[in-house]
Parts: sequence; structure tokens; C-alpha cells
Amino acid sequence: MSDLFQNKNFTPLSELGEFGLIEHIQKNVKHYHSQTIKGIGDDAAVIEKNDTHYTLITTDILIEGIHFDLIYSPLKHLGYKAVVVNLSDIYAMNGTPKQIVLSLAVSNRFTLEAVEELYAGILLACEKYQVDLVGGDTSTIHKGMVINITAIGEVEKNKIVYRNGAKEKDLIVVTGDLGGAFMGLKILEREKAVFLENPKIQPDLEGNDYILERQLKPEARKDIIEEFERLNIQPTSMIDISDGLASEILHICKQSNVGCEIYEEKIPIDHQTYEKAREFNLDPTTCAMNGGEDYELLFTIPLSDYDKVKNHPDFSVIGYITEPSKKFNLISKSGTVHPIVAQGWKHF
Repeated sequence: MSDLFQNKNFTPLSELGEFGLIEHIQKNVKHYHSQTIKGIGDDAAVIEKNDTHYTLITTDILIEGIHFDLIYSPLKHLGYKAVVVNLSDIYAMNGTPKQIVLSLAVSNRFTLEAVEELYAGILLACEKYQVDLVGGDTSTIHKGMVINITAIGEVEKNKIVYRNGAKEKDLIVVTGDLGGAFMGLKILEREKAVFLENPKIQPDLEGNDYILERQLKPEARKDIIEEFERLNIQPTSMIDISDGLASEILHICKQSNVGCEIYEEKIPIDHQTYEKAREFNLDPTTCAMNGGEDYELLFTIPLSDYDKVKNHPDFSVIGYITEPSKKFNLISKSGTVHPIVAQGWKHF
């Protein structure tokens, strides 16, 4: 197997980053079964199910100290979030999640009651989104906690949406508002630092309920998939916003071989997010573009569908798709053109 890669050097993974590593591995992956319709490179793998439907499969791993901090993440919230982030990938394919499989590894510092609290959040998410927990694995590790969830769903063949279908002149649309989860994280990290310096000081979280919930207990946009059905909208491409708007629009553009223009003034930012960003001396637009973990949906639609979304409270038209030579640009409120660069979450 190692001969496949023909790499005789010692290359730090930081040189590639998460997406570079995925692309490097993907080049050497072969499919041996005709039922495998789509493998690496989208929000979920696509498997032949029957004449009318595809099966969708996605997986996500959460590692203590990397993806979550138990100083400020309640276990029940963490269990709920672990499920939601996977379901979001199924919705990003215009699909419906049906089952999840859970693997959990914990150190001996965790009690039975702690694991029960985690599962309470997992089962609450299963109830809300009507998915079945159908199995998994448990193990011990020397330190911390690792949660891995695989979500399984389905989608009608004529309704599946990939990342690579965006066309020139398509509108770029985003759901909800952006940057809130990142600002929630900034508040939690600030209060953690205060606590570590003086454990007697109570955390100052008052008035920040919305953005804290965006970070600790996000929701997947099941309702948007239902709205597509009601409004007869078939997106040409779609992705969920886990790594930030900049990263996600670049995924769509590069896989669709198109360019884009996004208008700063059109990016939806909640007033609480805006005010907190200013309080932290951060640019609210930068938080929306690169903060990540909002789990909203970013999608493109034909210009002819504009009337269906223009007055919808959950949809914001933020730009349009251009020819590839125009590259990827953010148009500031003053009219200045800035190249879009993904600066969000980086593994390794």
C-alpha cells in the first residue's frame, strides 16, 4: 500500500493541511463497486440504494482538547452537538438522515453518570431529528474523550445536490446568520481564562444566550430542506458551513470550476454577533467569513428562482457565480475588491 504514494520524504502534515491531505489521499483511492456513486470530496458519500433513492453516509470525529473543551461544554450539549454536526452533512446533500452509529472512547476519569449525561444529549438530538441510534463501539483511552458518529440518510435521485453543480450567473444564497458560533466561542474562551486565573470569579455570560447557544447547541437546518420542497427549489450546489463561509464557497467554486462575487453588505450577521465582535476588536465580516461552526447551508440557485427567495426570512442572497477567470472575490461595503482566502479552522 505504501508504494502507491511514492513519497520518500518526511513531509509535515502542516504543509498540506486538512484539505490538502484529503486531496493527496483521494488521488490514490479506487472504487471497486458500481454502487459507489460518490466517494471522497462532498458532504457525504453517495451509495446506490434502489431505482429511486441513494443512501448517504457521513462521519465526523470530535476530540477533547481539539474540538471541544469540557471546562465550558456541558456533556449533554456536547452529545447533542455531536449528532447535529453529522446530520448537517446529510441535509447539505438535500437528504434526510435516518440512522446514526456512535463510537465512544473515554478515559477512566469519566463516571457512568457522565456518560449517561452525554447520551442524554445524543438521544435528545435523535428524538428531535427523528433518527435512530442503531449501534457503535465503546473503548477506553489513556486520556480525554473521543466521539465519532456516522450518519446514514437517503435522498431521491432527482433531488440530490452536490458541491460541483454551480453554474455561471447562479445566485449564492445562505441561510440564517453567520459568525455567531465563533463569537460564542470567544466569550467562552475569555471566561475560561478568567476562571483559570481566579476560580472564585463567576463567569460573565449574561446577555449572550443566542451566540452561546450557536456554539454549544447548534441546530441542523432540517427546516430548509422542507422549504426547498415547499417552494419547489432545487439548488444547483450546496454545502454546510462548518469551516466558515470563505472556506465553503471556495469548495463550491473549485469543485464547480467557477468564480464568485460575494457582497459584504449582504452577509447576514446578527446584531449580538456584530456587537460582540466590536467588543473584542474583531471585524464582524471576518468572523462571518472565517469563524465556522454555524452549520447553516450555503447553496446556489438559478437566477430564475430569485423571486422564490428574495423575501424569505431565512434566505439571504449574498452574491453570484462568475466565470472561472474572475476568481473568488469579496466586494466590501466601500466597493473594494478583496480575494477570498479561507482562514478558518485548520487541522494539523
